[in-house]
Amino acid sequence: MAKKNSSDNPVPIKDILNKLTIEDLDIKGKRVFIRADFNVPLDDNLRITDDRRIRSTLPTINYAIDEGARVILASHLGRPKGKVDPRFSLAPVAKRLQRLLDKEVIFCQDCIGHQADNLVAKMKEGDVLLIENLRFHPGEEKNDEEFARALAKLADYYVNDAFGTAHRAHASIVGIPKFLPSAAGFLLKKEIEYLKGVVINPVRPFVAILGGAKVSGKIGVLENLVDKVDKVIIGGGMAYTFIKAMGYEVGDSLVETEMLDLAERIRARLIKNNVKFYLPVDCVIAQSIEAGSETKIVTTQEIPKGWRALDIGPASVKLFSEVIQDAKTIIWNGPMGVFEVDAFSRGTFAVAHAVSDAYALTIVGGGDTDLAVHRAGVSDSISFISTGGGASLQLLEGKELPGIAALTDKKET
Repeated sequence: MAKKNSSDNPVPIKDILNKLTIEDLDIKGKRVFIRADFNVPLDDNLRITDDRRIRSTLPTINYAIDEGARVILASHLGRPKGKVDPRFSLAPVAKRLQRLLDKEVIFCQDCIGHQADNLVAKMKEGDVLLIENLRFHPGEEKNDEEFARALAKLADYYVNDAFGTAHRAHASIVGIPKFLPSAAGFLLKKEIEYLKGVVINPVRPFVAILGGAKVSGKIGVLENLVDKVDKVIIGGGMAYTFIKAMGYEVGDSLVETEMLDLAERIRARLIKNNVKFYLPVDCVIAQSIEAGSETKIVTTQEIPKGWRALDIGPASVKLFSEVIQDAKTIIWNGPMGVFEVDAFSRGTFAVAHAVSDAYALTIVGGGDTDLAVHRAGVSDSISFISTGGGASLQLLEGKELPGIAALTDKKET
């Protein structure tokens, strides 16, 4: 059942992104280089196990096809470290794209060179070509200008629809726009609309839920949201750095010792700004993460030495669910525990259900959180699930993403 939201319309994109979008380009008959994020998981037989990233960029690809463009698709996959590695070939992606688009997808076994030039030269309007993994060339991650120039030679226009890598200063992200008119695709546009728009103009109460392992990865988000949110919920391993900073014993739970003072300062700042701040009040503990380990539920002030907190407990679930219940805007980044192990998954899944049940605009960011809401079976009830982990965090920190900054400003046209 589709989610009914009290606020499904964040700040309009024109108020946020002063960059060209694909709709601003006259692409009929033109060669359009679309940088997508096809970094999908593969099993041992090189079969795609989750194609959501491919599906998320279909609106941009289909628009370009319908407009009569010659569509050149490019992406990275995995970390081949600048060398050809068959385990990271995009050939399986070409097959899946062909099925999803219901049309032929030509596959080029390199991303530059004679074969790429020849295949592009033969393309007709509406044709789709996928070039091989960009990271098979060391010039991609090094942002080598000659590599970027060689890629740009294939096309008349550049479109970035790879939000998940928009925070990387790589050749296909920031290099190509130096040589071609450059625009945002529909997915990139939507990501910015939600993630940046909701921080600029949230419907209140605005609740931020932050989890995951480390405070250090989310401290920038907390500092940027300190003047913007009404409530902050902290879960996951990062909660125990805050709890330790308050003077409590946390056993062998994950603690970033070097972050203790900063965590306490952030907590004090939030409270001073009248932001309600919530930490777990109980937790599921074990001596080992392995499945089948003995577990106990204790208050967060009574974690014995030799034991570590690996999930929030039932009292914390009830507390967090009540906090979430009256929210009108929710941003969630980071799980509440080691949800990949069944014994430590209940807290994360319960929060996922609470978020999905809230009558609110709900935004989930980060790969782990994305996976959690899918495993909890509530992904269809979330307003927006971001495709970018690091990129979404940088936007929430208020930082400019290199891949967005590189695109052509609207005022220049």
